[in-house]
Amino acid sequence: MSLKEKIMNDMKDAMREKNTITLSTLRAIKSAILLHDTDKNAKPLDEAGEMKLLQKLHKQRKESAEIYQQQNREELAAQELAEAEVIEKYLPEMMSNDTLYVAVQQIIREIGASGMQDMGKVMGIANKKLAGKADGKAIAENVKKILSAS
Repeated sequence: MSLKEKIMNDMKDAMREKNTITLSTLRAIKSAILLHDTDKNAKPLDEAGEMKLLQKLHKQRKESAEIYQQQNREELAAQELAEAEVIEKYLPEMMSNDTLYVAVQQIIREIGASGMQDMGKVMGIANKKLAGKADGKAIAENVKKILSAS
């Protein structure tokens, strides 16, 4: 079952349950998929593309919640975090920080990186290998921590 079909089925369930937060989030996901599909220059969505789209939407919600919290608008922050939670259900489980640290160490060993001058090379490979499993920001933090220690 494709992501689009899964979203449609879950939208029907959310309508039956009168779950407004889930319904509005699923509509936003559906809208993002439709926008992508109608873009003439975009490639058709495959599973990796769907995950990338969901991660983008998830990241937007998290960043918006952060901004709302800084502005002391807790009700809006709570709404964004609730939407991020709904989106998380469609994303693969993220790596724990400890697992990510070990994975980044292994990539650095494979490449033979020795210092901060190799960060770009490490980030390129780490982002490809860990796509969908870890946040880019968390990957960058671990790479910096390991490379600056060596």
